[in-house]
Parts: sequence; structure tokens; C-alpha cells
Amino acid sequence: MRQRAVIGLVVALAGSALLGLVGGLIWSEIAPRAALQEISAGTAEVVNAETRAFIGADGWFCVIAAVAGLLTGVIGYRVGIARRDGQTRIAVTIGLIAGAVAGSFVMLWLGQQIGLGTYQQHLEHAAAGTTFSASLVLGAKSALVFWPLLTSIVIVVAEVGRSREAGDRAAADSPIGGLKRGTSRPRGQHRSRRLGLNRRLGG
Repeated sequence: MRQRAVIGLVVALAGSALLGLVGGLIWSEIAPRAALQEISAGTAEVVNAETRAFIGADGWFCVIAAVAGLLTGVIGYRVGIARRDGQTRIAVTIGLIAGAVAGSFVMLWLGQQIGLGTYQQHLEHAAAGTTFSASLVLGAKSALVFWPLLTSIVIVVAEVGRSREAGDRAAADSPIGGLKRGTSRPRGQHRSRRLGLNRRLGG
């Protein structure tokens, strides 16, 4: 039992971390980057002060993290939690949530690393007036919460739904539930009694 629990924990963590790498690649590809202009060696400024590139980068991070949270929550629950019991269920749940936190940081790290070397090279060696793209940076660090939050919500909702279904089944299969169903009489029986009573009154 303990071995299964440990395996479930490790698989949940590794799966989320791997998904974080995929998320980082996607984020680095679709997130907008602000245009910079070289002022002097090691100094650059934003070409358009009203650019929405930074907000767009944060927004895309939130979207990707939310989708990843839903995926880890749904797939993780159906494969790793719903089919397990006891310590394994608890271990997989912890692994999914902890893995979601790790996945967020992995996604952030990889997304910011891609293109960072090119940015630093331009910043240090480009001629004055040269324009180049800024490195990808997450401004709103609160976006890191999206992934584990969505994963936790999916797990809780799924567990509540499963508990309700189990309660309904137990109530239906209980002797009291069967007695209640057995006490109902067919409509024809009620009708025959009413007819007999009317005949007696008429006679």
C-alpha cells in the first residue's frame, strides 16, 4: 500500500512538471514581447511606452496555467484518485496539488529562459538605436496560483459529486428506502376501493 502511494505521488509530481515544460514552451511562443531600443551598452528603453505586451504576457500565462490546472485536475482525478482508495488516494491528491505548484514554476522558468540569451547579447553588444525584443517576464506573480487553484477546485468538485452519488445509492439500497418504495399502491387498487365504497353507499 505504501509503495503504491509513493508511486502515485511521484507520478503526479513528474506528470505536472512535464506539463509545466510544455506550458513554458507554449508561453514563450505565443506571448507578446515588448520592443526595446538600445540607448547605450547595457541600457535600453521601451519603444512604445503604452505597449500592452507586458499585460498580454501575463494574460497568456494565466490562460495556459488555467488550462493546465483543468487538465491535471480532471485527468489526475479520473486516473489517479477515482480508481484508488486509502493512502493512495491521499498521496495522489497531494502529488497533484504539489505538482501543480511545481508545474507553474517550471513553466515560468522555462518561458523566461527561452530568448533570454539573445536578449542579453543584444543589450550588451548592439549598436545605439538598434531595436530588439525584450525578454519574457511575468509581471503579476499572483498568476502562479492559477494552476494549483484550478486543480484543487476540480478535485474538490469531483469528490463532492462522487460522495453524493454514493449517498444516493446507499439510500436507495437501504431497507428503509425499499420499504418506502413498497408502500406505494397501484392506481388501479385505489380505484377499485373507491368503486366498492360508492356501491355500498348507493346500496
